[in-house]
Amino acid sequence: QVQLVESGGGLVQPGGSLRLSCAASGGIFTVRAMGWFRQAPGNQRELVASITSGGSTNYADSVKGRFTISRDNAKRTVYLQMNSLKPEDTAVYSCNLATGGNTYWGQGTQVTVSS
Repeated sequence: QVQLVESGGGLVQPGGSLRLSCAASGGIFTVRAMGWFRQAPGNQRELVASITSGGSTNYADSVKGRFTISRDNAKRTVYLQMNSLKPEDTAVYSCNLATGGNTYWGQGTQVTVSS
C-alpha cells in the first residue's frame, strides 16, 4: 500500500517562507509525476505545482516566481519551497503521486499565512 506523508506546514507571517515535504513509501511502483494541490475553505482544490519523473515542472500562475517544486527520486520525496507567502496562500496543501495506473493522496498539511 502506497503511503504519502507530508510535513512542513504551519503558521507564517506574510512575506515569510515554508518548505513542505512529501515522502512516498510502500509498494513497488513507477512514479509518473508528483505534485502539490491546495484547498482553501469554500474553494475548490487547485493544482499548485507538479513535477514529472523527467523533471518537467508546472506551476499555477498565482505561485510562479514564488514557489519551487523539486524531488529526490532516490528518497521518493517531493518538496515545495514557498517564498514570499501571502494570506491568500492559506489552505490545506496535499501531496499527490501519479503512477501508471493509480493516483495517491497524502493527508494534507495546513499552511496559514497571517500576521
